[in-house]
Amino acid sequence: MAITLPAFADALPAGFVRLADVDPSIRPDIRYAGSDNFLHRKVNGYDAPACILTEQAAQALGRVQKAIVAKSLTLVVFDCYRPALAIADMAEWTKQGGPPDPQWYPRVKRGDLIAKGYVGELSTHSRGSTVDVAIARTDSRSSPNPACGAVDANTLDFGTGFDCFDPMSETAHRGLASEAAANRKMLVDAMRAGGFKNYAREWWHFTLANEPFAKQRFDFPITAD
Repeated sequence: MAITLPAFADALPAGFVRLADVDPSIRPDIRYAGSDNFLHRKVNGYDAPACILTEQAAQALGRVQKAIVAKSLTLVVFDCYRPALAIADMAEWTKQGGPPDPQWYPRVKRGDLIAKGYVGELSTHSRGSTVDVAIARTDSRSSPNPACGAVDANTLDFGTGFDCFDPMSETAHRGLASEAAANRKMLVDAMRAGGFKNYAREWWHFTLANEPFAKQRFDFPITAD
């Protein structure tokens, strides 16, 4: 059962924090709060482009950031805690059907995204210790724009963008260019050292190994400070 909290701006469940209050140097790029995502619109429950996590996950992510900033790199977070309302919104959206989308799901029909495992009717994100993340440069250099998914302009080349629903997004996908494969390995190694485990079908998806709410789901909205 999802846990719903009062809907006022500063209300967070005990044990949850805003990532910006823990490490403001981590770059937020919260895609579901806008239209740059596979739904092409804001997702229900995202009332602000904020990253909210359990305190343990936020502190662990801060330690990962500390380890990579010396290399003139930074973490970029695309999604953090995700309300159960948002997950239901995504699932309902898939049921409307439609053809493949070259930018987000080039080889599968919209109505098959759940059956193919690309969109879940449940998600670890609603437990508060899962984060979708990449690594970017802190200078102004840009990387190639992938054909599938979307990335921050300075994100390293990972072979695809975030939320590319395609086998190319599998972390160990064969046939990647050497630079993209090396960048994926760097991300996995850095996150593993911080206590996170990767979801093998999505190079960007990580869950804290010792998450505090492993059997709970939350449904409070994502709001501004």
